[in-house]
Amino acid sequence: MREVRLARVALALVAAFIAALAAAPARAELTDRDRPVNIESDRMNADDSKKTAVFEGHVVLTQGTLTIRADRLSIRQDKEGFQYGVAEGNPAMFRQKRDGGDYIDGEAQRIEYDGRAERVQFFERARLHRDAGDDVRGNYISYDSRTQYFTVQSAKEAGTQGSGESRVRVVIMPKKAESAQPGSKAAPAPAEAPAR
Repeated sequence: MREVRLARVALALVAAFIAALAAAPARAELTDRDRPVNIESDRMNADDSKKTAVFEGHVVLTQGTLTIRADRLSIRQDKEGFQYGVAEGNPAMFRQKRDGGDYIDGEAQRIEYDGRAERVQFFERARLHRDAGDDVRGNYISYDSRTQYFTVQSAKEAGTQGSGESRVRVVIMPKKAESAQPGSKAAPAPAEAPAR
């Protein structure tokens, strides 16, 4: 009975963590939050009294279009009900479909979510990438979902000189012209000047 209750506590913590993590860097697929959470790992420990859950060893968490892969996933909830989570790996990764239809991928050695601050942070060799081609790399990426403010730092700026990205790198793909998008009508060809 106690194991069932601990598993429920762990799943509740995980569900809150992934809902918050997924919503932070992009507008996540809305139906994901209504899907079941599936977690596979080599080990799981939960402490009901401390409201913590730790999953270790080839952790794979899925919920709808969201997938998180890590070596270790730890989640806790404070007395006010705010969730905090840390995914660690070589690298820890997530992938989720956005409302617009494309996917966003993220990876870093460590990904942290702070529910009280509504902030996601990516540490060491951090990268966010959209299927549309946009790509952000740095040694540290922070996203504040309250203000929708991004911060990206190189290893030198983040104070971790010698490990990770030495420079911030950003690729922003141009938006396709309306005439190039499927289903749109091509602009009429310019009229030729009359021959003289």
